[in-house]
Amino acid sequence: MDTAAVVEAHRRAGRMFTAAGVSSFVREQGDGDPVVCMHGVPASSFLYRKLLPELAARGLRGVAFDLPGLGLADRPAGFDYTWTGLGRFAVSAVDALGLDRFHLVVHDIGGPVGFELAAAMPDRVRSLTLLNTLIEVDRFRRPWVMRPFAWPVVGELWLAAVNRPLFVALMRWQGVQDRSVPAVALAAHYDLLKRGDRGRAFLQIMRGFELTAAKRRRYRSVVRDVPYPVQIVWGAHDPALRLAVHGRQAAAAAGLERIHTVPGKHFVQEDQAPAVAEHIAALAAET
Repeated sequence: MDTAAVVEAHRRAGRMFTAAGVSSFVREQGDGDPVVCMHGVPASSFLYRKLLPELAARGLRGVAFDLPGLGLADRPAGFDYTWTGLGRFAVSAVDALGLDRFHLVVHDIGGPVGFELAAAMPDRVRSLTLLNTLIEVDRFRRPWVMRPFAWPVVGELWLAAVNRPLFVALMRWQGVQDRSVPAVALAAHYDLLKRGDRGRAFLQIMRGFELTAAKRRRYRSVVRDVPYPVQIVWGAHDPALRLAVHGRQAAAAAGLERIHTVPGKHFVQEDQAPAVAEHIAALAAET
């Protein structure tokens, strides 16, 4: 199967929907309580294709939708691609999808976006699982591989220089520990990233990080002293968001002593889906 066929199979596995005036894409699988799975960059709902059936097998309904500018979602030029703007879209998306109360799973910058969602509707969140994400945002420094995207001109040149083979190599080095994950699946992330606009909306997202103390305080407020249980699940060998730094920061913010670790890098959904699903289901059962 080539990359185009992988992307088309992904498309057939979901459906389009509209929220906040933006056409987007959602994959859903299973019955039971919904689990909203928020992706980050340079990813999309495609990242959760292995986790959704694992959640379904555990009696839950996995739901993953594309944020504007990524995956199969529209990429409007005038959209607010900050975490605030993407968070507002997420609020509209859960309403458009008819999700009343839901468990929430966040990853990468899907953390800040998901925290915006949780802050807007805390009474609808049943549990919160943090996967390799950031919460002390005013102390965050982008990993070197992502840093050039934030710079005008340099970001455009770096994005143009990252071809499909280099992208796959970077995914293996930074994100995926299991070598059996096929290159064609990792290349599909690249095609979904550059689809339509060659990644221009992605650059806007990368330049829309809100690395402020105000956002840190807001994100801390949704992980501690909240009416729902919170847990942290981390790829122990993540070279970008390191367990000893970012994982410990998240645990301190949430007031948690324990971090559940899995033997993976940054994109634990690719090679640790069963283990991640087990932790999500265990927390869901507590509610």
